[in-house]
Amino acid sequence: MPPKPMEPLARKLMKGVIAVEVLGVLGAYALFHRMNNSSEFRNTMSNRFPSVLEASVLLSSVYYRSNEWAGVYGTRERDQEAWAAKRH
Repeated sequence: MPPKPMEPLARKLMKGVIAVEVLGVLGAYALFHRMNNSSEFRNTMSNRFPSVLEASVLLSSVYYRSNEWAGVYGTRERDQEAWAAKRH
């Protein structure tokens, strides 16, 4: 029985979807890793894209909240103190 004509196309599409998902996960990890290691980068992200660090009231803060879920506390307060000292 010959293969169905849509089967190769479906495989290519599935491989493409998986590749995009893997790239998305790697990109999210790279962004989190950079934010986790650099207060300056968090400040830049806070100024340019406030929703990344401080989402709406319903979402609270994405980066800081994920750290708190992991048991890492005080990052938000240390960042705010450091940024306030730079502004003055």
